[in-house]
Amino acid sequence: MVTGGKRENMVVLTKPETLEGEQDADYTAPNPLQLILSLFKNVRPGSDLTRFQLPPLLNLPKSQLQSYGETVYCTATDMLSRCHRGEGPHERLIAVVAWSISTLRPVKFGVAPYNPVLGETHHVSRGNFNFLLEQVSHHPPVSALHATNEEENVELTWCHRVAPKFHGTSVEAVLQGKRQMKLLSHGETYVMNAPNLSIRFLPGPGTDWVGNVRIQCQETGLEAEYCCKSSSFMWRRGNHRSIKGKIFESSSLKTLYEIDGHWDRIVRVKDINSGEFTDIYNAKEVISRLNATIVKDPRELWPSESAVVWSEVSQCILSKDWEKAREAKRTVEEKQRQLLRERGSIGESWVPKHFTVSHSKENGWDCSPIQKRVPPGPIVVPL
Repeated sequence: MVTGGKRENMVVLTKPETLEGEQDADYTAPNPLQLILSLFKNVRPGSDLTRFQLPPLLNLPKSQLQSYGETVYCTATDMLSRCHRGEGPHERLIAVVAWSISTLRPVKFGVAPYNPVLGETHHVSRGNFNFLLEQVSHHPPVSALHATNEEENVELTWCHRVAPKFHGTSVEAVLQGKRQMKLLSHGETYVMNAPNLSIRFLPGPGTDWVGNVRIQCQETGLEAEYCCKSSSFMWRRGNHRSIKGKIFESSSLKTLYEIDGHWDRIVRVKDINSGEFTDIYNAKEVISRLNATIVKDPRELWPSESAVVWSEVSQCILSKDWEKAREAKRTVEEKQRQLLRERGSIGESWVPKHFTVSHSKENGWDCSPIQKRVPPGPIVVPL
């Protein structure tokens, strides 16, 4: 969807990633494998791809910052509110597990969002939930998210650093950092990580979420662990995008529930005591039939808004005007470099507007929101 106005306020918003087979893709690159292999022919295995730039032909018409946000607020059912409404600690942790799984989306092979520029923001509302994201570091790329729902007393914070590495026949993007969900009415804080994204070139191109996810709640003494797996053999479809894990007591390590299923289909838990199975996540119900966000109040859009910063590039990609797309992308990136030079000339360091940021060798990157609540955003999710 494209919403226009004055040139400097133009905003381009497209549909989020949804289940494969339902995607009426806004853009898909032609012959992506051939293009990608040509780009990587001079890249050594083990190389850090943080500064690697893709041409517009291999870009989705949106920023990575916006893509992060969409995994949280773009769902057909309200997964976040379910966490608050759970009747007991077990039910709430199961809901948090289901929400964590809902942030996993099919990733198209051969195209990727833009690398966000420093200070880029994304401000969106869905019902009573307000979401604010900011790119708090460019090299290395670190994104922060803060979301609040004052009616249900829920707060969400993220701090993500992406560390992509080339492994010859694949790229693995390691997502470092943590996510926190606070159910303030229950006095519970859930701390969790995210799986990594694996992009395969050979023997068959594809993308998968892989690795272990751990969710801890110190107040209840409960934990959950699940592993995202992908079969290395294309004919073993039963293991494709599978999830296996458990929910257990932190102190005794006693398993309470077993987690099993596929993140793009059904995930269920088995109660160890009763033997009963319960479906906790249905991808078709949660991440299908998703619509693009809309601009509610163009006058409230910040110049740093992701969909504004990249609007001209996105419009050119959707129009397949590649020369103009390259020029527009160079303009965005050169503006960032010019601002960096100007700050350097006067000895000024850049400071995020919405988060305080810290980094240590032991704990990595951490981001804390400056404001206690996120105000309603000018972009909204249609319900």
